[in-house]
Amino acid sequence: MADKLAFLIWAATSEHPERVVTPLIHALAGRALDAEVEIHFAGPAVRWLVEGVADAAYPTASMEKSIGEFLREVQQAGVTLYACGMAQAQWVNVGETLLATSRHAGATAFVARTLDPEWRTLTY
Repeated sequence: MADKLAFLIWAATSEHPERVVTPLIHALAGRALDAEVEIHFAGPAVRWLVEGVADAAYPTASMEKSIGEFLREVQQAGVTLYACGMAQAQWVNVGETLLATSRHAGATAFVARTLDPEWRTLTY
């Protein structure tokens, strides 16, 4: 059984915060099962890694936990967050910075995960 999970988040953008909660909860579930988990943010979803964006967004009006809190929780659980360099060039504005704890990985890194039989991949 594979015990490595790589998630690609691209459609769960900051305009739709309700969509990003599911992959974050799945990442936590993977870590609870002792899987190695990484999340790759591509396209406009890379904005979740911009300082302040996730802290200002909530999945629903009634939920008191921000997306930023979810991101910190997954990181504390040991999930690695990756920003796509091409997405960053397109969707991160001059003067904005990414979360200090995020790393960089391009599209090839995620495609390599999909080809590696030791990894399972999910796309959101």
